[in-house]
Amino acid sequence: MPLDQATDLFLALTPAKVLAAGEQAGLRCNPVCHALNSYENRVYDIQLEDETHVVAKFYRPQRWSREQILEEHRFMNDLEEAEVPICNLRRFPDGSTLRVKEDIYYCLYDRFGGRAPQDMDHELAERLGMLLGRLHNVGAAGESRSRIFLDANTYVRANLKWLTEKETVPRHLETRYLDAANKLASIADRRMAGVDRQRIHGDFHAGNLLLRDGTIHVLDFDDHVVGPPVQDFWLLLQGRDDWTRQLME
Repeated sequence: MPLDQATDLFLALTPAKVLAAGEQAGLRCNPVCHALNSYENRVYDIQLEDETHVVAKFYRPQRWSREQILEEHRFMNDLEEAEVPICNLRRFPDGSTLRVKEDIYYCLYDRFGGRAPQDMDHELAERLGMLLGRLHNVGAAGESRSRIFLDANTYVRANLKWLTEKETVPRHLETRYLDAANKLASIADRRMAGVDRQRIHGDFHAGNLLLRDGTIHVLDFDDHVVGPPVQDFWLLLQGRDDWTRQLME
């Protein structure tokens, strides 16, 4: 399917189609559907007849393959079985976790209330460190062969190739830009040499955490990658100031 046609389908995803997808999944829905914040995908809160709620996520077309999405789901299932607190998937009546609506992959989640942690202190940093430790232990016990591999080839050189082919960088800046980017890629190669890589969350920042009544749940695994575990810690504590360094300790 051409990319523009897939994008048109995604933009034409109306509340009626979202509710129809819920009904096709065996849910009895009220005509109540609210869009939730999401950068890459489309995510909706759906109210059921008993006034409980589920969350439906529709994946951006051509962003992930079916196998990549299923590997995301397998990682989440592994975490749920290990009792790591995540916003877990709901299974469809046939036991699967992924379906297609008008060429768009979608899945369902139980809805969890809460807010992103606002004030990071030593106690919260320690709790999140232990949570990441549990998450990474589960990640190391399995594989995701189709997910993105976090290295300089994927995140630097492949993008530079695209920029060069599309002539996106202004010509008067191209030489300096490519030189600087390739030097950074070489530094990354050296620093990541010999570093173990495994299944990690890949986008573990405060916005993907829900804190309520003292319990933290992790959500949004669609950027799950195979990479060094420190990536998740870095996204959570990105600063280089003295306070952030203390939290890292």
